[in-house]
Amino acid sequence: MKIRFRFWVGLSIVLVYGVIAAGAIVRMTGSGMGCPDWPKCFGYLIPPTERAQLDWKATHNYQAGQVIIVAEELRVANNDFRSSDQYNPTNWEHYDQHDYAIFNPVHTWIEFLNRLLGALGGLATLVVGILSFWQWKKSKLIALVAWLIIFGMGFQAWLGKTVVDSNLQPFKITIHMVMALLIVALLLYLYYISKTEKSIKAIPTYIKGFAVLALVLTLVQIAMGTQVRQFVDEQIDLLGEGTQALWLDPAPILFYVHRSFSLLVTGLNIWLFLALRKLQFPTAQMQQVLTLIGLEIATGILMYYFDFPFSSQPLHLLFASLLFGAQSYLIFHLFQPTQSVST
Repeated sequence: MKIRFRFWVGLSIVLVYGVIAAGAIVRMTGSGMGCPDWPKCFGYLIPPTERAQLDWKATHNYQAGQVIIVAEELRVANNDFRSSDQYNPTNWEHYDQHDYAIFNPVHTWIEFLNRLLGALGGLATLVVGILSFWQWKKSKLIALVAWLIIFGMGFQAWLGKTVVDSNLQPFKITIHMVMALLIVALLLYLYYISKTEKSIKAIPTYIKGFAVLALVLTLVQIAMGTQVRQFVDEQIDLLGEGTQALWLDPAPILFYVHRSFSLLVTGLNIWLFLALRKLQFPTAQMQQVLTLIGLEIATGILMYYFDFPFSSQPLHLLFASLLFGAQSYLIFHLFQPTQSVST
């Protein structure tokens, strides 16, 4: 049971990271409104593949909640009915959450796959919650964290709805991202505390403090990155696709702060690596952290100096979220020692 529990926790971590990666692709491709309603997509469980499916049809069976596009506006069926030869507006309601009524099959299916991954992640965490009851005697904390994650996934789903209903308001997208990182941290913590053995050397308090500071700096860096990304999105709307060379010309001051801030993040984590190695603490996790920082910087360089090559944006975000996870897991090790070492 213990092995099965950790397997499902690990699978949940992979799926949540998959959702983060898919979300980055959604934003890169501008597919956030590919499904303008929630939780369905144009009122369908499986979204349409062509525009004609969203036109009104005579003598056609419609179900409550099904969506059509009339005069460039969304209409929602208010009940189950069969249409007559003429369009009857009394059978339809205006979709009043927003006025976005564009169908792009590529955008629709990218956003649908993003939601599908989210649903699979939710199911995996639900399995974790159910299996956690068998861990109750070993540790009540395991069950409590597992169900906190489930409620967090539910809240994240609701946030996803508010993002769509708001037609992708930037601050709601940022909150959505922060919540995803919080869920990742909780899952990693659950994975750590469900281990069968712990043999960690004691670490001085000041090093723990700097490890926490490094994590906070990463969060600040991610927050600034989301704001820079918002500027880029506005430039895309203003200048259009295919003008990548102009998206950061000129760049906002925050971009230069974001870029320079990476030097502070890198320097602090190199110091942590050297300090932990001096204490003979296993440095494999710090090596992962430094590798991810290097990849993060590399993709940032690609975006700025090589005009946003394909996939550089989602990889930049994915590496940032992986970095946050690696730092979080390192902190769990540092704060739960079981054996002392002279310093």
